[in-house]
Amino acid sequence: MADKDLEYIANHLEYNTYVWNFGTTSFRTKQMNFSIERQLELLSEFWKNKENAKCGWEREFLRPDQPYNIYEIKNRYYDFMRENGFTTGDDKIKYKAARQKTSGLVDIGVINRNHRLTEVGDAILKIAHSGDYSSKNALSISTDSLIYLSQLLKYSIPLKDGHVRPFIVLLYLLSEVGPLSNDEFKYLAPLCTSEETTARIIESIVKLRNGDLSLNDIIYQHIMRQKNYQDAYFVWTNSEVSEDIVTSIGINRKSRDYDKIYYRFYLSLKRLFVEKDANAAIEVFIISKKINVGGLWRELLFDTISKKAIKNAPLDHLNVTEFSSVSSEGELKDVFFKYLHLFKAKSTLNDYFDLNRRYIKLSNIILFEDGELKYDLIPKQFFNSAMTELYKLAYTKADNLEKLTFLEEICPSLQLNDKQLLDALNNELGTSLNSIAEVYSEVEKQRYDRFKNMVDTRFSDTQLIELLDNFDLRNDDAISKAVTDNADIPTIFEYVLGIMWYKISEYKGHVLDYMKLSLDADLLPVTHAAGGEADIVYEYKAWPPFYPKHNLLLEATLADGNNQRRMEMEPVSRHLGRHLLRTKDFNSYCVFATTNLDVNVISDFKHRKNIPYYDTQNEDDFIPGMKIIPLDTSDLREILRQGKTYRELYPLFEAAYQQSDNFHPKKWYEKLVKISLIN
Repeated sequence: MADKDLEYIANHLEYNTYVWNFGTTSFRTKQMNFSIERQLELLSEFWKNKENAKCGWEREFLRPDQPYNIYEIKNRYYDFMRENGFTTGDDKIKYKAARQKTSGLVDIGVINRNHRLTEVGDAILKIAHSGDYSSKNALSISTDSLIYLSQLLKYSIPLKDGHVRPFIVLLYLLSEVGPLSNDEFKYLAPLCTSEETTARIIESIVKLRNGDLSLNDIIYQHIMRQKNYQDAYFVWTNSEVSEDIVTSIGINRKSRDYDKIYYRFYLSLKRLFVEKDANAAIEVFIISKKINVGGLWRELLFDTISKKAIKNAPLDHLNVTEFSSVSSEGELKDVFFKYLHLFKAKSTLNDYFDLNRRYIKLSNIILFEDGELKYDLIPKQFFNSAMTELYKLAYTKADNLEKLTFLEEICPSLQLNDKQLLDALNNELGTSLNSIAEVYSEVEKQRYDRFKNMVDTRFSDTQLIELLDNFDLRNDDAISKAVTDNADIPTIFEYVLGIMWYKISEYKGHVLDYMKLSLDADLLPVTHAAGGEADIVYEYKAWPPFYPKHNLLLEATLADGNNQRRMEMEPVSRHLGRHLLRTKDFNSYCVFATTNLDVNVISDFKHRKNIPYYDTQNEDDFIPGMKIIPLDTSDLREILRQGKTYRELYPLFEAAYQQSDNFHPKKWYEKLVKISLIN
């Protein structure tokens, strides 16, 4: 082939996506449910302003009489987010930040391209305002998750030769090969962009699990089936190495300029492996530091991260790799091309991993636990039975993303068949359940088994004490890492208190019902925009002689020296008062837990014993007083260290309550509450 033909091919090499992903990497948000709901609230309010109402978000939505400025409205919305505390306001380019913070909402159809709420967005916002996330549906998932599930099933992305619906493809993989490891989900599932590639990846997963194929080989084989990479390889192996050739065959997604560093890198590799110049090892190491995926190169080539060690004894720190047996430039070019594109692909797929996981978790039908991804129990049977028909939609475009739809409107086979579900679950569980009611009872039992196992493995007493330390220090990053980043820190504090009390109560009671929190499929907390009532309402059956039948309201509040006055106005007494008025169970009481107790807070709760609480709708109905026991995190740590159970705590709290009239608030707390926990 003539040089001009090679040059023509090289100049026309372009990146074409060969993977799928959900959303865009610019929409990287923690607390995703909360973020979506809060932005829907803000956008709803923003467009009600007369100054904004007639404005268009993108160029195609500008009115003829509007100034030709597509940035003004975005800047205005950014300021609105900042004024409402949704962003700190430190972004350098406001309109760009506004676009990034809303892009994910367009992707899942809760707002349209003009950034007005769709039918779907209105429905999510209505649920958020009601605070009702109940799971009374066939799939036993929350009401908002049912909507997100519908959206994910409709969500499609355009490819060069068609479309793919990532969520349907993922469900198909789970139905065909069972649970996916994190690496299979991260690196292989997104490669399934057509019926042909999906079939091939399924075969490869089987070989991978049997040890007949490596993960790297599967990814690279997939890359090399793409026409543009075949052309790039042809150009590379038939051309003299130059900076222009290297940047051409790099097929960079953004700009060829980003790949200029690879030319120097290649020359250093040539010196090291072809010319056998050991001194080039340190140059390879140093240049790799300037490469975006340099960490993967260093992990491949070296057994140390020490620059000094490599400089002093380069050959001692080189790993045995495919580069080790290279003896000619032709062989080097072959291996270099492979790892150049393999590492770029793995970096891209790794970049998408967290984003894909966040979107998928919105559906609440997929579990991420023990290093793998799998169906929850009922969704597994539901989607397995529908998969033959559902998979026919996997490579089609959906045009109704902004329309609120039932599952059966997406695919008629997505209609729950009670008998089919019953038979499938009996077969799955090896049981002989006779009714759907028994099915849901068994599912709930397994849910509690999973929760108890998680508590035992992830939340030992030592781990809980460490979390309490981090709440005191407000080491938020460590808390999120230990629990979840889909909930804010106050919500996690409530959740941790609930777990503590479950252990203290000797695993008795339906704690998942008692915690007034929204939980995801992995039974971890989710923060929503809606507020709530009492944090936890623990129900105790009578257990003579330890305690009578009663409810315990657990209220959790993070506090520091700056918000003690606000703490005094926490709705603790209101929650307990309303509960007592409603239930007429005067054995019920409240434990208030916080990180820092103020004397006025202690005094307020102590004196509630003798302060009547009236029904505002019927002032003749009142309770003469209420029992509130304040605890701080040092008390909670002591309870864990002492291994105290609720059987032991109840009489201590009752004794402190009965003797509260005779003490100064601080002395009452320190002598009858705190010290009693130690003795």
